Amino acid sequence: MLSTLSFVALGGALGASLRWLWGVGVLRLLGPSQFPVAVMGANILGSFLMGLFVVVAAQRGLTHLSPFVMTGLLGGFTTFSAFSLETMTLIERGQITSALIYVALSVGCSIAGLALGLLVARSVMT
Repeated sequence: MLSTLSFVALGGALGASLRWLWGVGVLRLLGPSQFPVAVMGANILGSFLMGLFVVVAAQRGLTHLSPFVMTGLLGGFTTFSAFSLETMTLIERGQITSALIYVALSVGCSIAGLALGLLVARSVMT
């Protein structure tokens, strides 16, 4: 139990650090934006990677890494609490249309990213 918790904590620290680096990279690449592109991108990429990992772990017998990878690393990298805050910020600014687009794209593309990750991993693994 304690070793699993340690792996979750380590993965979470790495995931959060990668999320911060991702945000810095997106800011440098695209410049400042009123639209939370970095948070949305992290959620979509994290969902895609989750889909890949689920298939690879199941087929290669690596499910013991799930606490580190899924809960820790990808849980720390994806940003649902930040997503919620960004949504409310857009709403409070009166940017209701942007908020709705942001929610629809974030949720829809994250689910699509996970589905694509599953599809890619399953096609490579067979």
